[in-house]
Amino acid sequence: MISKRSTSGGKPPSGSSINKRRGNSAVLLVSSLLTVGFLVVLIRLVVLQAFQHAEWSKRAEREHEKNVSIEAERGAIYDRNGTVLAMNVEIPSVYAVPGEIRNAAAVSRKLGPILNIDPKSLAKKIDEGKNFVWLARKIEPAKAEQIRRLQLEGIGFVMESQRFYPKRALFGHLLGFAGLDNRGLEGIELKYDTTLRGEKGWLVLERDAHGKSIFPKDLNYIAPSRGKDLYLTVDEVIQHVSERELDRVVDQTHAKGGTIIVMDPWNGEILAMAVRPRFNPNTVRTHQPSEWRNRAITDAYEPGSTFKIVAASAALEEKVVDPNELIDCEEGAYPLFGTVIHDHEPVGVVPFRQVIAKSSNIGTAKVAQRLGEKRLSSYITAFGFGERLGIDLFGETPGLVRDPGRWSKRSLASVAIGQEIGVTPLQVITAFSAIANGGWVMTPHLVRQVKQIDLQQVGGAGRLIKESSPQVRRRAVSEGTAREMVRILEGVVSKSGTGVKATIPGYTVAGKTGTAQKIDPATGRYSAHDFVSSFVGFAPAEDPAVAILVMVDEPEGEAWGGSVAAPVFSAIGREVLHYLKVPPHPPVAEQVLTASLNVQDEAESHPGSRSPKRRFTGAAAPKRPTAASLLNVSSAVASNGLATRRTQRELLETE
Repeated sequence: MISKRSTSGGKPPSGSSINKRRGNSAVLLVSSLLTVGFLVVLIRLVVLQAFQHAEWSKRAEREHEKNVSIEAERGAIYDRNGTVLAMNVEIPSVYAVPGEIRNAAAVSRKLGPILNIDPKSLAKKIDEGKNFVWLARKIEPAKAEQIRRLQLEGIGFVMESQRFYPKRALFGHLLGFAGLDNRGLEGIELKYDTTLRGEKGWLVLERDAHGKSIFPKDLNYIAPSRGKDLYLTVDEVIQHVSERELDRVVDQTHAKGGTIIVMDPWNGEILAMAVRPRFNPNTVRTHQPSEWRNRAITDAYEPGSTFKIVAASAALEEKVVDPNELIDCEEGAYPLFGTVIHDHEPVGVVPFRQVIAKSSNIGTAKVAQRLGEKRLSSYITAFGFGERLGIDLFGETPGLVRDPGRWSKRSLASVAIGQEIGVTPLQVITAFSAIANGGWVMTPHLVRQVKQIDLQQVGGAGRLIKESSPQVRRRAVSEGTAREMVRILEGVVSKSGTGVKATIPGYTVAGKTGTAQKIDPATGRYSAHDFVSSFVGFAPAEDPAVAILVMVDEPEGEAWGGSVAAPVFSAIGREVLHYLKVPPHPPVAEQVLTASLNVQDEAESHPGSRSPKRRFTGAAAPKRPTAASLLNVSSAVASNGLATRRTQRELLETE
């Protein structure tokens, strides 16, 4: 039996019903998406309001604020007597607002000749699309006045601080210079940049919708902190005398350059440091980097006979020679390891003190052979050669001192007479100062005081922040050896010595001449024409006020240190001693200075005897002075004269 399907249950759905269902699904989907989106937005708003409110508030503020940094005024630099050596001056800088300039090419044609800038380059800079453009920073006031008279639309001026050196080239290499941003780039300016620079200030400005600054926000202003002032050890008068005499000898001899250093031997203070070629920090753009290099601390050279003080001091300290012992100088020629050592003039049999006075290479080499390589090398180090002495300047070099293990058979003799070794002028004068002060190697330095000026106090002297004190590096030789070396070096300046032209009327002088051949780069051998002529010494010999180094690089013609450099030492010493009010000393008996004339008879009649000793105050076996004890005598010799120097000497000898 076949059953019939129900007509009502088997009827297919209509099209309208399907569309309705689809519409409901779409509505549900859209509603769900809107609900989810709303929830996401709601959650995000809760996060922003509850957890990130502070951060976004700050961001909004930054959109309407502008932080403007205010440069701090750089501290000044003075010499030891308060003379200004470096200061700040307000100087104009010219800028352009391109949006206010209708014809950039026409404006550039007018400005180019005044600013010494190509007009096309100026026009390109103006048309770069910026709101503000620097055209020239820190220009001469006269040029700024020319531009003002043109009354150009969109051209304006801002006064900026620039470093100015009122003494021009005087102290140029020592001071160095600061750049456009007032940051130190060379010399004292670089070494003490953080001290001189100070701290920036800040001003917060409110900005409108166009980004223009309209007024300070809540008077939010942090004032800049002015940099600290430096008072150096150098003296303008002594520096002027040194540079004048250096210019004179360089011009007269047509030399390549030269260096003069004046030092207080008791505390290591640099009183003057002159270097040629000349350098003016006000016009640094006109100089090559080689011209602003401070060769007194950076350039090493073979010192020649001035270095003989090391071998002589070592021989006396080690007691391998007596000052009056006769040394055969072989009449000017001495074969050694397949080579021949020569003297500049024949010398026969003379006492050791005359070996130094006559600057005999042969006599010095013979005594050095008694010392040996290790002992000579140890005294080279003791006197400060081969190391940085710690002067407060960047760029100091240690020189060139080879380890004895790398010496040849000839090296012992060569090094003893100042060859096969590289030293700086600063090292040489520091070593001579050690002889002058009784054997102490002092750390050379340039800054005496650091002061903070109170801007609220008009005419105030400033608050002392830091004061330097003498620093002893080590003892090089004993006081007795130093005394004996002083007597020997006095002989150099006697009538029988090579440095007679270093004599200063009314004062005793101790020193040493030096004439060193330079290496010819083309051949790698010693040049027959290029020399370094030098004289280093101190005066008064028995109570030194100053030590002076004179080094002349490649003088033409006669190049002997006794002829070229010694007269310069005399000229500087004469003026400086008078300036420092150092009283003249009675003349020393000539027979003491020319002991070689009668020392043989004296030695034969009094075996083991020595030449008469001069009086030196202080204990026979001095102890190393402490920084605390030396602090009491750190005031300058240039300020306090002979009394201060004697106090310093007694402390060095008795502490």
